[in-house]
Amino acid sequence: MGMLEGKRILLGVCGSIAAYKSAYIVREFVKRGAEVQVILTPSALRFVTPLTLGTLSKHPVLSDLVADEQRGVWNNHVDLGNGADLFLIAPASAHTLAKMAGGEADNLLLTTYLSATCPVFFAPAMDLDMHAHPANAENIARLEERGHLHIPSESGELASGLSGTGRMADPEHIADYVEAYFTEKAPLRGKSVVVTAGPTYEAIDPVRFIGNHSSGKMGYALAKAFAEAGARVTLVSGPVSLPAPGGIRRISVTSAQEMYRETLPLFRESDIGVAAAAVADYRPAEPASTKMKKKDANLSIEMEPTEDILKSMGAEKKSGQLLVGFALETDNAEANARGKLVAKNCDMIVLNSLADQGAGFGHDTNKITLMTGNKTVHSELKTKEEAASDIVAFLVTEFL
Repeated sequence: MGMLEGKRILLGVCGSIAAYKSAYIVREFVKRGAEVQVILTPSALRFVTPLTLGTLSKHPVLSDLVADEQRGVWNNHVDLGNGADLFLIAPASAHTLAKMAGGEADNLLLTTYLSATCPVFFAPAMDLDMHAHPANAENIARLEERGHLHIPSESGELASGLSGTGRMADPEHIADYVEAYFTEKAPLRGKSVVVTAGPTYEAIDPVRFIGNHSSGKMGYALAKAFAEAGARVTLVSGPVSLPAPGGIRRISVTSAQEMYRETLPLFRESDIGVAAAAVADYRPAEPASTKMKKKDANLSIEMEPTEDILKSMGAEKKSGQLLVGFALETDNAEANARGKLVAKNCDMIVLNSLADQGAGFGHDTNKITLMTGNKTVHSELKTKEEAASDIVAFLVTEFL
């Protein structure tokens, strides 16, 4: 998975002949897995059409503060500014750079800029004399002092016919610059992670099995969150209906024994192991080789324990490795989870309880408690994607 996979990028486009290159910027980001929302200044509308950028980004292009005056619908610049992973202004005209430096807010791009809590990048585009003017240089310096990232203009032939510094950086170079930023910021860059997810099915006969209601959503969200943090992720998945996450190696298994055989060798070579799968504790001792026929008499099936994958991982854990287990409880939740933390030699346990509404199997949400040897952190009900991000952030903060 590339470092732009799943990133939410705001692209602000200003009035400049270089605005036609914004289509290539959108295409490059989308190709690398990012989600792009385009905002045009009123001047940019003279150079590029919303239809082009909306088609490439697959999102309606925004340009006005008021979306529908008759119905009182407005484009919420606060939500835009707070909901992105990065705000890129490209091309950034001298006019917009001056307004950004001065804190002006007379269009949707500028009000969004003033509301942005994410990193801000800008790629200037203008003629060489404008680029070199002291006023423009001071505006760029002021923005850099605020911590904004300047993607320098490149040298070459300009729209005026002159040649020199001022042309906007090539769209591929801009995407590379942004991707490099996220790579450097990735807290798990260079780490390898194995995640187990989903249920296991234990055969009664060739037709029937014993299983559970796990959807695999939490484990899949975790695999994605670890990949977004820069890790190389292998996902060992029981039978689920979820698509394979982009850029993540997935190994599909059915039974607890198959999951055990795949997971242990991977864990030995990994920095972090995460046992999020709902592995069956027991399996039929002697599965029938042919379909069992229904009879009037009661059916009795002898059961035997399955391999304890988490305990085996804990027994083999080496110095420097981290092991995260999951505990789904119905009563005495924290006491049982803390006992599991010790018994399985885990560094961290993620507890969720079937007693919490909206948590557990099948839901798109989860309510988790994060537990280490000396810390317990409770969380509110969140989406499983948000919970996964919290788990990764907590692990990084506590152990790395």
